[in-house]
Amino acid sequence: MPNILLVEDDPNLGQLVQEYLTMKGYATDRATDGNQGLQRFMASNYDLCIFDVMMPKKDGFTLAKEVRMANRDVPIIFLTAKSMQEDTIQGFKVGADDYITKPFSMEELLLRIQAILRRYQRSTDLGEPTVYKIGSFSFDYPHQLLSRAENGSSANDAESQPQKLTSKESELLKLLAQNLNQPVSRSFALKMVWGDDSYFNARSMDVYVTKLRKYLKEDPSVQLVNVHGEGFKLIV
Repeated sequence: MPNILLVEDDPNLGQLVQEYLTMKGYATDRATDGNQGLQRFMASNYDLCIFDVMMPKKDGFTLAKEVRMANRDVPIIFLTAKSMQEDTIQGFKVGADDYITKPFSMEELLLRIQAILRRYQRSTDLGEPTVYKIGSFSFDYPHQLLSRAENGSSANDAESQPQKLTSKESELLKLLAQNLNQPVSRSFALKMVWGDDSYFNARSMDVYVTKLRKYLKEDPSVQLVNVHGEGFKLIV
């Protein structure tokens, strides 16, 4: 049974969401502010977190940053009453996997939860490589680790230490590695990694592409380039 942490300061909405998810088979703990939410998170293991953005004591973005310091992998969904583009982009930058704008239907929330958990729990397909070589990098997909080959960096270089990737970073890098030196269309990448090619998901993907470029810049022979009118290409 997946274990979910819900942090929502609205008592009516919080209780409604908790009861609905429990009824659907998800063990759901609820906190009413950011501080309490962090305490709950640190005291237990959760498969997914749902954070309201505007909360007393600690907002959802700050809570997500602190959660990410303790666990880079747990999926996070933001609940927000705002539809401001800036808020959405900020949410993805702090590590959100999805967001949903109030008011929302419980069925929509459930579908988003199910899609994220499927993505996180999906095992590597039979016949696919589990480790990809990208220039001097070795990408261990099952363990979500990106590391330099021994002859590709200095042992004293702190930035040469293995980089733990988030699930979305891993899924996107895997897709690019599978199509090395070949263009990958934006629409295809969005549908494969995010589930649909909506505007906000496209902006989210741009954030993750920027992160991957930062990780890969240590090897000048590796480039993640924009292909005008198509999408992206990982070149070695």
